[in-house]
Amino acid sequence: MSVPILDNRSARAHFLHAHALAEAPTGGTDPASLHALIHRLGFVQVDSVRTVERAHDMILFARRPAYRPRHLPRVIEKERLLFEHWTHDAAVIPVDFFALWRLKFARDAARISAKWDDWRGPEYKALLDRVYAFAETHGACNADDLGTTATKGGGWWNWQPEKTALEYLWRSGKLTICHRTNFRKHYDVTERVLPGPASTPNLTPEETIDRLNWLALERLSFATSGEIAAFWDIVTPQEAKAWVQHNLRTGALREADITLNDGSLRRVVSVPDLPDRDPPQVTQRMRVLSPFDPALRDRKRAERLFGFSYRIEIFVPAPKRTYGYYVFPLLEGDRLVGRIDMKTNRDTDSLHVTALWPEPPVRWTKARQTKLETALARTARFTGVSGVTFADNWLRAPILA
Repeated sequence: MSVPILDNRSARAHFLHAHALAEAPTGGTDPASLHALIHRLGFVQVDSVRTVERAHDMILFARRPAYRPRHLPRVIEKERLLFEHWTHDAAVIPVDFFALWRLKFARDAARISAKWDDWRGPEYKALLDRVYAFAETHGACNADDLGTTATKGGGWWNWQPEKTALEYLWRSGKLTICHRTNFRKHYDVTERVLPGPASTPNLTPEETIDRLNWLALERLSFATSGEIAAFWDIVTPQEAKAWVQHNLRTGALREADITLNDGSLRRVVSVPDLPDRDPPQVTQRMRVLSPFDPALRDRKRAERLFGFSYRIEIFVPAPKRTYGYYVFPLLEGDRLVGRIDMKTNRDTDSLHVTALWPEPPVRWTKARQTKLETALARTARFTGVSGVTFADNWLRAPILA
Protein backbone atom coordinates (compact mmCIF):
# COMPACT_ATOMS: atom_id res chain seq x y z
CA MET A 1 0.00 0.00 0.00
CA SER A 2 1.33 3.44 -0.91
CA VAL A 3 1.93 5.93 1.86
CA PRO A 4 -0.31 9.03 1.59
CA ILE A 5 1.28 12.48 1.58
CA LEU A 6 -0.21 15.35 3.57
CA ASP A 7 0.78 18.77 2.24
CA ASN A 8 2.18 21.35 4.63
CA ARG A 9 -0.90 23.61 4.79
CA SER A 10 -3.14 20.63 5.58
CA ALA A 11 -0.72 19.36 8.22
CA ARG A 12 -0.65 22.78 9.87
CA ALA A 13 -4.44 22.98 9.82
CA HIS A 14 -4.88 19.58 11.47
CA PHE A 15 -2.23 20.41 14.07
CA LEU A 16 -3.72 23.82 14.91
CA HIS A 17 -7.20 22.35 15.13
CA ALA A 18 -5.97 19.78 17.64
CA HIS A 19 -4.59 22.66 19.71
CA ALA A 20 -7.81 24.73 19.51
CA LEU A 21 -6.07 27.38 17.40
CA ALA A 22 -7.80 26.83 14.08
CA GLU A 23 -11.28 28.05 15.02
CA ALA A 24 -12.18 31.56 16.10
CA PRO A 25 -11.41 31.93 19.81
CA THR A 26 -14.77 31.74 21.54
CA GLY A 27 -16.31 29.85 24.43
CA GLY A 28 -17.15 30.03 28.08
CA THR A 29 -14.93 30.55 31.08
CA ASP A 30 -17.01 28.58 33.57
CA PRO A 31 -15.27 25.59 35.19
CA ALA A 32 -16.84 23.00 32.88
CA SER A 33 -15.85 24.94 29.75
CA LEU A 34 -12.27 25.51 30.89
CA HIS A 35 -11.96 21.86 31.92
CA ALA A 36 -13.18 20.80 28.46
CA LEU A 37 -10.62 23.08 26.78
CA ILE A 38 -7.72 21.81 28.89
CA HIS A 39 -8.90 18.23 28.35
CA ARG A 40 -8.74 18.88 24.61
CA LEU A 41 -5.20 20.25 24.93
CA GLY A 42 -4.13 17.55 27.37
CA PHE A 43 -2.54 19.91 29.86
CA VAL A 44 -1.52 23.54 30.29
CA GLN A 45 1.98 24.38 31.48
CA VAL A 46 2.23 26.47 34.64
CA ASP A 47 4.94 29.12 34.83
CA SER A 48 5.61 31.97 37.26
CA VAL A 49 7.08 34.56 34.86
CA ARG A 50 4.67 37.47 34.48
CA THR A 51 5.92 40.06 32.00
CA VAL A 52 2.41 40.36 30.53
CA GLU A 53 0.50 37.60 32.33
CA ARG A 54 1.59 34.14 33.41
CA ALA A 55 1.99 31.46 30.76
CA HIS A 56 -1.01 29.33 31.77
CA ASP A 57 -3.27 32.39 31.71
CA MET A 58 -2.02 33.47 28.28
CA ILE A 59 -2.49 29.98 26.88
CA LEU A 60 -6.14 29.99 27.91
CA PHE A 61 -6.71 33.61 26.85
CA ALA A 62 -5.43 32.85 23.33
CA ARG A 63 -8.36 30.45 22.98
CA ARG A 64 -10.97 32.15 25.21
CA PRO A 65 -11.00 35.97 24.87
CA ALA A 66 -13.28 36.30 27.92
CA TYR A 67 -10.83 34.40 30.10
CA ARG A 68 -9.21 36.18 33.06
CA PRO A 69 -6.62 34.85 35.54
CA ARG A 70 -9.21 34.65 38.32
CA HIS A 71 -11.06 31.89 36.46
CA LEU A 72 -8.48 29.09 36.65
CA PRO A 73 -8.08 28.80 40.46
CA ARG A 74 -11.77 28.01 40.77
CA VAL A 75 -11.43 25.07 38.37
CA ILE A 76 -8.46 23.71 40.33
CA GLU A 77 -9.15 24.65 43.94
CA LYS A 78 -12.95 24.72 44.18
CA GLU A 79 -14.31 22.34 41.57
CA ARG A 80 -11.24 20.06 41.63
CA LEU A 81 -11.54 19.37 37.91
CA LEU A 82 -7.79 19.76 37.43
CA PHE A 83 -4.73 18.71 39.39
CA GLU A 84 -1.23 20.09 39.20
CA HIS A 85 1.64 17.78 38.40
CA TRP A 86 4.50 17.22 35.99
CA THR A 87 4.58 16.51 32.28
CA HIS A 88 7.77 17.85 30.69
CA ASP A 89 7.30 20.65 33.24
CA ALA A 90 4.78 21.68 35.90
CA ALA A 91 1.27 21.67 34.44
CA VAL A 92 -2.43 21.56 35.27
CA ILE A 93 -3.99 18.33 34.07
CA PRO A 94 -7.61 17.08 33.96
CA VAL A 95 -8.47 14.82 36.89
CA ASP A 96 -9.82 12.39 34.28
CA PHE A 97 -6.17 11.44 33.69
CA PHE A 98 -5.22 10.98 37.35
CA ALA A 99 -5.18 7.17 37.21
CA LEU A 100 -2.71 7.37 34.31
CA TRP A 101 -0.33 9.43 36.45
CA ARG A 102 0.20 6.60 38.91
CA LEU A 103 2.78 5.19 36.54
CA LYS A 104 4.60 8.54 36.62
CA PHE A 105 4.33 8.72 40.41
CA ALA A 106 6.01 5.32 40.70
CA ARG A 107 8.70 6.04 38.13
CA ASP A 108 9.50 9.47 39.56
CA ALA A 109 9.65 8.07 43.09
CA ALA A 110 12.11 5.37 42.06
CA ARG A 111 14.28 7.74 40.03
CA ILE A 112 14.42 10.51 42.64
CA SER A 113 14.92 8.16 45.60
CA ALA A 114 17.95 6.65 43.94
CA LYS A 115 19.53 10.10 43.70
CA TRP A 116 18.54 11.17 47.21
CA ASP A 117 20.28 8.26 48.88
CA ASP A 118 23.49 9.87 47.64
CA TRP A 119 22.40 13.48 48.32
CA ARG A 120 20.97 13.10 51.81
CA GLY A 121 21.69 9.61 53.00
CA PRO A 122 19.24 6.88 54.06
CA GLU A 123 18.18 8.87 57.13
CA TYR A 124 16.40 11.30 54.81
CA LYS A 125 13.54 8.80 54.53
CA ALA A 126 12.65 9.55 58.15
CA LEU A 127 12.13 13.20 57.21
CA LEU A 128 9.78 12.15 54.40
CA ASP A 129 7.72 10.20 56.92
CA ARG A 130 7.66 13.18 59.31
CA VAL A 131 6.61 15.64 56.60
CA TYR A 132 3.86 13.34 55.33
CA ALA A 133 2.58 12.81 58.88
CA PHE A 134 2.48 16.58 59.41
CA ALA A 135 0.38 17.08 56.26
CA GLU A 136 -1.88 14.18 57.24
CA THR A 137 -2.50 15.71 60.66
CA HIS A 138 -2.56 19.44 59.93
CA GLY A 139 -3.84 19.63 56.35
CA ALA A 140 -2.67 22.20 53.80
CA CYS A 141 0.93 23.21 54.47
CA ASN A 142 4.08 24.59 52.95
CA ALA A 143 7.73 24.45 53.99
CA ASP A 144 7.39 27.38 56.41
CA ASP A 145 4.74 25.48 58.37
CA LEU A 146 7.18 22.64 58.93
CA GLY A 147 10.10 24.65 60.21
CA THR A 148 13.41 24.33 58.40
CA THR A 149 16.71 22.71 59.15
CA ALA A 150 20.03 23.90 57.86
CA THR A 151 21.31 22.49 54.61
CA LYS A 152 24.65 22.80 52.92
CA GLY A 153 24.37 22.18 49.22
CA GLY A 154 22.69 19.19 47.63
CA GLY A 155 18.97 18.66 47.11
CA TRP A 156 16.95 20.37 44.44
CA TRP A 157 18.44 23.80 43.83
CA ASN A 158 19.79 23.88 47.41
CA TRP A 159 16.27 23.79 48.84
CA GLN A 160 15.80 23.28 52.55
CA PRO A 161 15.22 19.58 53.38
CA GLU A 162 11.58 20.15 54.30
CA LYS A 163 10.84 21.87 50.99
CA THR A 164 12.61 19.08 49.14
CA ALA A 165 10.59 16.48 51.04
CA LEU A 166 7.32 18.20 50.14
CA GLU A 167 8.36 18.26 46.50
CA TYR A 168 9.28 14.57 46.53
CA LEU A 169 5.99 13.61 48.18
CA TRP A 170 4.17 15.64 45.50
CA ARG A 171 6.14 14.11 42.65
CA SER A 172 5.49 10.61 44.02
CA GLY A 173 1.74 11.26 44.32
CA LYS A 174 1.39 11.09 48.09
CA LEU A 175 0.68 14.81 48.39
CA THR A 176 -1.22 17.05 45.99
CA ILE A 177 -1.04 20.82 45.55
CA CYS A 178 -4.32 21.95 47.05
CA HIS A 179 -3.94 25.69 46.36
CA ARG A 180 -1.47 28.47 45.74
CA THR A 181 -1.02 31.79 47.53
CA ASN A 182 0.83 34.39 45.45
CA PHE A 183 1.92 31.46 43.33
CA ARG A 184 3.37 29.62 46.34
CA LYS A 185 2.35 25.99 46.57
CA HIS A 186 0.43 24.49 49.51
CA TYR A 187 0.22 20.72 49.79
CA ASP A 188 -2.21 18.28 51.37
CA VAL A 189 -2.71 14.52 51.39
CA THR A 190 -3.88 13.39 47.95
CA GLU A 191 -6.85 11.39 49.24
CA ARG A 192 -8.18 14.52 50.93
CA VAL A 193 -7.69 16.84 47.94
CA LEU A 194 -8.89 14.40 45.26
CA PRO A 195 -10.92 11.71 47.03
CA GLY A 196 -12.69 10.56 43.86
CA PRO A 197 -9.71 10.32 41.49
CA ALA A 198 -7.48 8.89 44.24
CA SER A 199 -9.91 6.00 44.73
CA THR A 200 -10.13 4.97 41.07
CA PRO A 201 -8.87 1.45 40.29
CA ASN A 202 -5.25 0.95 39.37
CA LEU A 203 -4.40 0.27 35.74
CA THR A 204 -1.63 -2.05 34.66
CA PRO A 205 1.47 -0.38 33.16
CA GLU A 206 0.48 -1.80 29.78
CA GLU A 207 -3.03 -0.32 30.00
CA THR A 208 -1.58 3.02 31.10
CA ILE A 209 0.94 3.14 28.26
CA ASP A 210 -1.70 2.26 25.67
CA ARG A 211 -4.09 4.93 26.93
CA LEU A 212 -1.42 7.63 27.22
CA ASN A 213 -0.22 6.98 23.68
CA TRP A 214 -3.71 7.19 22.19
CA LEU A 215 -4.39 10.40 24.09
CA ALA A 216 -1.10 11.89 22.90
CA LEU A 217 -1.74 11.02 19.27
CA GLU A 218 -5.25 12.50 19.41
CA ARG A 219 -3.71 15.80 20.58
CA LEU A 220 -0.90 15.77 18.03
CA SER A 221 -3.01 14.59 15.03
CA PHE A 222 0.06 12.85 13.59
CA ALA A 223 3.41 12.04 15.15
CA THR A 224 6.52 9.93 15.27
CA SER A 225 6.87 7.49 18.14
CA GLY A 226 9.36 9.87 19.75
CA GLU A 227 6.87 12.74 19.63
CA ILE A 228 4.21 10.50 21.17
CA ALA A 229 6.54 9.59 24.03
CA ALA A 230 7.54 13.21 24.60
CA PHE A 231 3.97 14.52 24.80
CA TRP A 232 3.27 13.44 28.39
CA ASP A 233 6.88 12.55 29.23
CA ILE A 234 5.73 9.40 31.00
CA VAL A 235 6.01 6.69 28.33
CA THR A 236 9.58 5.87 27.31
CA PRO A 237 10.68 6.18 23.65
CA GLN A 238 11.13 2.40 23.52
CA GLU A 239 7.59 1.82 24.84
CA ALA A 240 6.12 4.26 22.34
CA LYS A 241 8.01 2.67 19.45
CA ALA A 242 6.76 -0.81 20.37
CA TRP A 243 3.21 0.55 20.69
CA VAL A 244 3.37 2.15 17.23
CA GLN A 245 4.72 -1.01 15.63
CA HIS A 246 1.98 -3.12 17.23
CA ASN A 247 -0.82 -0.80 16.10
CA LEU A 248 0.57 -0.56 12.57
CA ARG A 249 0.44 -4.35 12.37
CA THR A 250 -3.18 -4.44 13.57
CA GLY A 251 -4.26 -1.60 11.27
CA ALA A 252 -5.23 0.72 14.12
CA LEU A 253 -2.58 3.19 12.90
CA ARG A 254 -1.49 4.20 9.43
CA GLU A 255 1.76 5.66 8.15
CA ALA A 256 1.77 8.94 6.26
CA ASP A 257 4.33 11.42 4.98
CA ILE A 258 3.99 15.01 6.17
CA THR A 259 5.33 17.76 3.96
CA LEU A 260 7.43 20.02 6.14
CA ASN A 261 7.95 23.76 5.80
CA ASP A 262 11.16 23.25 3.80
CA GLY A 263 9.44 20.88 1.35
CA SER A 264 10.96 17.68 2.72
CA LEU A 265 8.88 14.73 3.88
CA ARG A 266 8.69 13.22 7.36
CA ARG A 267 7.23 9.78 8.07
CA VAL A 268 4.64 9.78 10.84
CA VAL A 269 1.68 7.75 12.03
CA SER A 270 -1.93 8.78 12.45
CA VAL A 271 -5.37 7.25 12.76
CA PRO A 272 -6.17 5.59 9.42
CA ASP A 273 -8.59 8.19 8.04
CA LEU A 274 -6.66 11.38 8.89
CA PRO A 275 -4.91 11.78 5.50
CA ASP A 276 -8.32 11.46 3.77
CA ARG A 277 -10.08 14.12 5.85
CA ASP A 278 -10.62 17.63 4.58
CA PRO A 279 -8.32 19.92 6.57
CA PRO A 280 -10.07 22.21 9.05
CA GLN A 281 -10.61 25.84 8.11
CA VAL A 282 -8.21 28.12 9.96
CA THR A 283 -9.28 31.57 11.07
CA GLN A 284 -7.05 34.44 9.93
CA ARG A 285 -7.18 36.13 13.32
CA MET A 286 -3.89 37.23 14.89
CA ARG A 287 -3.14 35.93 18.37
CA VAL A 288 -0.36 36.48 20.87
CA LEU A 289 0.96 33.10 22.03
CA SER A 290 2.78 32.27 25.22
CA PRO A 291 6.31 30.91 24.70
CA PHE A 292 4.99 27.83 26.53
CA ASP A 293 1.88 27.38 24.39
CA PRO A 294 1.14 23.69 23.72
CA ALA A 295 1.49 24.32 19.99
CA LEU A 296 5.09 25.46 20.57
CA ARG A 297 6.10 23.13 23.39
CA ASP A 298 7.94 20.86 20.97
CA ARG A 299 10.27 23.48 19.48
CA LYS A 300 11.64 21.15 16.80
CA ARG A 301 8.16 20.13 15.66
CA ALA A 302 7.12 23.79 15.40
CA GLU A 303 10.22 24.55 13.35
CA ARG A 304 9.59 21.65 10.99
CA LEU A 305 5.91 22.52 10.44
CA PHE A 306 6.03 26.32 10.50
CA GLY A 307 9.67 27.20 9.82
CA PHE A 308 9.68 29.01 13.16
CA SER A 309 12.81 28.60 15.28
CA TYR A 310 12.21 29.73 18.85
CA ARG A 311 14.10 29.63 22.09
CA ILE A 312 13.37 31.49 25.27
CA GLU A 313 16.19 33.83 26.25
CA ILE A 314 15.48 34.39 29.95
CA PHE A 315 18.74 32.72 30.90
CA VAL A 316 20.78 34.25 28.07
CA PRO A 317 22.89 37.28 29.17
CA ALA A 318 21.24 40.44 27.83
CA PRO A 319 24.08 41.39 25.43
CA LYS A 320 23.89 37.94 23.82
CA ARG A 321 20.12 37.83 23.26
CA THR A 322 18.92 37.74 19.68
CA TYR A 323 15.49 39.12 20.56
CA GLY A 324 14.62 39.72 24.21
CA TYR A 325 14.09 38.40 27.71
CA TYR A 326 10.57 37.04 27.12
CA VAL A 327 9.37 37.37 23.53
CA PHE A 328 5.89 36.30 22.41
CA PRO A 329 5.23 34.52 19.09
CA LEU A 330 2.48 35.97 16.88
CA LEU A 331 0.17 33.52 15.12
CA GLU A 332 -1.86 34.74 12.14
CA GLY A 333 -3.98 32.07 10.52
CA ASP A 334 -1.70 29.08 10.01
CA ARG A 335 1.53 31.12 10.02
CA LEU A 336 3.80 32.33 12.79
CA VAL A 337 4.37 35.83 11.42
CA GLY A 338 6.55 37.47 14.04
CA ARG A 339 7.64 37.81 17.62
CA ILE A 340 7.00 40.70 19.95
CA ASP A 341 8.82 41.95 23.04
CA MET A 342 6.32 43.65 25.35
CA LYS A 343 5.51 44.08 29.01
CA THR A 344 2.62 45.15 31.18
CA ASN A 345 3.58 48.41 32.88
CA ARG A 346 1.31 48.95 35.86
CA ASP A 347 2.89 52.33 36.66
CA THR A 348 1.85 53.79 33.31
CA ASP A 349 -1.32 51.67 33.06
CA SER A 350 -0.26 50.35 29.67
CA LEU A 351 0.94 47.39 27.68
CA HIS A 352 4.29 48.60 26.37
CA VAL A 353 5.76 47.22 23.12
CA THR A 354 9.55 47.40 22.98
CA ALA A 355 10.10 45.64 19.66
CA LEU A 356 8.50 43.48 16.99
CA TRP A 357 10.39 41.39 14.46
CA PRO A 358 8.47 40.11 11.43
CA GLU A 359 9.32 36.51 10.61
CA PRO A 360 11.05 36.26 7.19
CA PRO A 361 9.65 36.48 4.54
CA VAL A 362 6.60 38.18 6.13
CA ARG A 363 5.92 41.79 5.09
CA TRP A 364 4.44 43.99 7.80
CA THR A 365 1.54 45.48 5.85
CA LYS A 366 -1.11 47.96 7.00
CA ALA A 367 -3.63 45.12 7.21
CA ARG A 368 -1.29 43.12 9.42
CA GLN A 369 -0.65 46.18 11.59
CA THR A 370 -4.40 46.58 12.08
CA LYS A 371 -4.66 42.97 13.19
CA LEU A 372 -1.77 43.50 15.58
CA GLU A 373 -3.35 46.57 17.14
CA THR A 374 -6.61 44.67 17.63
CA ALA A 375 -4.77 41.76 19.26
CA LEU A 376 -2.81 44.10 21.54
CA ALA A 377 -5.95 45.99 22.56
CA ARG A 378 -7.50 42.67 23.60
CA THR A 379 -4.34 41.76 25.50
CA ALA A 380 -4.33 45.10 27.31
CA ARG A 381 -7.91 44.52 28.47
CA PHE A 382 -6.94 41.00 29.55
CA THR A 383 -4.12 42.35 31.72
CA GLY A 384 -6.29 45.11 33.16
CA VAL A 385 -4.45 48.13 31.74
CA SER A 386 -5.96 50.98 29.77
CA GLY A 387 -4.00 51.02 26.54
CA VAL A 388 -0.98 50.14 24.42
CA THR A 389 2.21 52.16 23.98
CA PHE A 390 5.06 51.67 21.53
CA ALA A 391 8.74 52.43 21.96
CA ASP A 392 10.54 54.46 19.33
CA ASN A 393 11.75 52.27 16.48
CA TRP A 394 9.67 49.35 17.77
CA LEU A 395 9.23 47.75 14.32
CA ARG A 396 12.54 46.04 13.64
CA ALA A 397 13.99 44.55 10.52
CA PRO A 398 13.51 40.77 10.17
CA ILE A 399 16.42 38.72 11.45
CA LEU A 400 17.61 36.27 8.84
CA ALA A 401 18.86 32.87 9.92
